[in-house]
Amino acid sequence: MTRGHGPTVRRRRLAGELRRLRDAAELTIDEVGEKLECSASKISRIETGHVGVTPRDARDLLELYGVRGDEQEALVQLAREARKRGWWHAYNEVFTGTFVGLEADASSLFAFQALLVPGLLQTKEYAHAVIKAMRPSAPNSDIARRVAARMERQQLLADIQPPEYWAIIDEAVLHRAVGGSAVMAEQMAKMAEMAQRPHVTIQVVPFGAGAHPGMEGPFLILGFPEQADPDVVYVDSTSSGLYLEDKEDVRRYSLMFDHLRAAALKPDDSIDAIKEAVVRFETRAARNDEPEHTG
Repeated sequence: MTRGHGPTVRRRRLAGELRRLRDAAELTIDEVGEKLECSASKISRIETGHVGVTPRDARDLLELYGVRGDEQEALVQLAREARKRGWWHAYNEVFTGTFVGLEADASSLFAFQALLVPGLLQTKEYAHAVIKAMRPSAPNSDIARRVAARMERQQLLADIQPPEYWAIIDEAVLHRAVGGSAVMAEQMAKMAEMAQRPHVTIQVVPFGAGAHPGMEGPFLILGFPEQADPDVVYVDSTSSGLYLEDKEDVRRYSLMFDHLRAAALKPDDSIDAIKEAVVRFETRAARNDEPEHTG
């Protein structure tokens, strides 16, 4: 797919344009709500991209802002395109918010993970072990559904025009036996294979690097091809995610990522470290030599 043309990014672009046009018309959110006989919170949610905007609502807003003719029609069409459904809507009980839509449209994805293999690189068995551990009371059907959704996400990296994907992981990821040694051997082999692809780079921050910026927690920087779509930082957590769009926040995390790149092993050396992990876990699996806790 062509990067930057999906419904989530279009909705975000329209939201920013409506906010800019309201400011240009010198109207407050409360004034707009009053004139259109709707709540100010609805206007606010539209402008932040938290809710979609119907073509009718878009036209009403644009009329109020004095935008007519070709410019109005172009933005109303953008509203129509923003309402289309992406593949992820089939998993609406798994994916909440806009993360997957943004990920699907990004032209670059720069990820850091300290504890786990990033989701886009996980094997099915590794993903199952992770999700089961994080949702111990979930029924098997729910876990299977979430694993299937994660595998579907990975098609992004097999796209004809895939995004640039750069993942930095802590060395701990190469040692934590998630799912057991056989699962880990397969997982490490997949990472080594993915790292050979021209659009994928994987680096490992060794224990010897000591303290590093990634100790603050996992994050993902999503870059977009159009200047109208500013970069976003997604800060992950077990219960929810935080989106940072302020330029200073994005700059700070970009600087953190640069420092992590410098602290990490070079890509070729990182692949060697991952391949060593493959051998280590294959040997353990052959000997049935499992750690006490395998996740």
